[in-house]
Amino acid sequence: MNIRIYTTSWCPDCHQAKRFLEEHLLPYDEIDIESDAGAAKFVKSANNGKRKVPTFEVDGRIFSCSPFSAQSLKEELRL
Repeated sequence: MNIRIYTTSWCPDCHQAKRFLEEHLLPYDEIDIESDAGAAKFVKSANNGKRKVPTFEVDGRIFSCSPFSAQSLKEELRL
């Protein structure tokens, strides 16, 4: 499973999502949308113009987990 997580440094939901991935030993690539204009544009286009983080790209599927929900993320990742 290839996981990309689009985040900001100050987002508590992002911190929780990364902690969840680490606790489940799931490797991921993190992209900070505040330092990557292309990533910020991608997140907005994936979320109807909103900068919702964390936004995930998993094996070609794109979804947001904001507000963070461990159960929702678990279901999205099919764990």
